[in-house]
Amino acid sequence: MNATNPEIASTVTVNGIQTNYHDLGSGFPVLMIHGSGPGVSAWANWRLVMPYLAKSCRVIAPDMAGFGYTERACGQHYDLDLWVDQVVGLMDALGIAQADIVGNSFGGAIALALAIRHPTRLRRLVLMGSVGVSFDLSAGLDAVWGYTPSLDNMRRLLDIFAFNRQLVTDDLAKLRYEASIRPGFQESFAAMFPAPRQRGVDALASRESDIRAIPHETLILHGRDDRVIPLSTSLTLNQWIAKSQLHVFGCCGHWVQIEHTARFVRLLSDFLGEEMIS
Repeated sequence: MNATNPEIASTVTVNGIQTNYHDLGSGFPVLMIHGSGPGVSAWANWRLVMPYLAKSCRVIAPDMAGFGYTERACGQHYDLDLWVDQVVGLMDALGIAQADIVGNSFGGAIALALAIRHPTRLRRLVLMGSVGVSFDLSAGLDAVWGYTPSLDNMRRLLDIFAFNRQLVTDDLAKLRYEASIRPGFQESFAAMFPAPRQRGVDALASRESDIRAIPHETLILHGRDDRVIPLSTSLTLNQWIAKSQLHVFGCCGHWVQIEHTARFVRLLSDFLGEEMIS
């Protein structure tokens, strides 16, 4: 980890892209894929939970292509194929044959596609406030993907993300705003999900038949009061994935891992530590 910036950790070349990733602890690997908020990084998304999980697992959290401190290639086209291939390439580069995969929001769509395309690379699947099925674009997600940098806009976004407004401090808004205006951040972010943004939702969705065929034990988590990704997406995933369980958090927006950190870590640790069900 960089002494002056905890978001910068280790670097490895994955499919020609210099990828920034965090690698903590030891044990069975858990690969955590962040969401798609402006200025996001793996550390910003998972900073509260990585130290706890690293007590019993090897936690790997990359900055996905176009986000954080992973290299931004000039003229890069961003799509689900790129991100899935990046995860597989990272596992290959680190010599990891199989891992548990945790996907948050946008990261959930990548995790779902990974389970469908490379089923043997996963042991268990965790989806949190996940994209990956088609739904009508919410006003919250439209605001997130349509973000243009300003401190006021960032404050408004954080109000959408969090149920508990006490979490939305001026310091947090300033931190996330400054992250969103680092060189190259907004340029790659704006290129990913241009209007009409319903296309972005649909492009991240996997086919119903493919999701129904997922054989993995799956933990699904969602905030009941999520204004970014509707709870209905997780209800659908729970119906479609045979070996799934759904936990809905009341008084919780799109930030389960931040608003309910201790409960999130306990659920995740219990689920990942269970004996496998044949």
